[in-house]
Amino acid sequence: MYCKNCGALLNDNQSVCLDCGVRVGNGNNYCQHCGCPVHPEQDVCLSCGADLKQTTGDIPSDKNKTVAILLCLFLGCLGVHNFYLGETKKGFFRILMTFCCGIGEILALVDLILLLIGSYKHSTETYLF
Repeated sequence: MYCKNCGALLNDNQSVCLDCGVRVGNGNNYCQHCGCPVHPEQDVCLSCGADLKQTTGDIPSDKNKTVAILLCLFLGCLGVHNFYLGETKKGFFRILMTFCCGIGEILALVDLILLLIGSYKHSTETYLF
């Protein structure tokens, strides 16, 4: 893995780049997968083909994790946090499960725990908003 700010090679357990001091995952000057320079507006790395806008499983960089946690806490049974994160299919499924089966609260509790511990896996569908 490479620093997205300066392109330096990183260890798997590093949380901050030792060359530039930026938190791992922040920045948009270099590809995180191959370390090649990229334009900040690029969607895909031209060297390795990796998706630059989102790393698989991470919350999208333009979304705030705290807002997602609060939405999940207060409106999670209606899937509002899923709509905020751009997971529209999952949000509609959550509404359906709440009104048909009454298990939306349980699903929201699971999502809340996963968001709090940092293990929430974001689906890679297109954004609604």
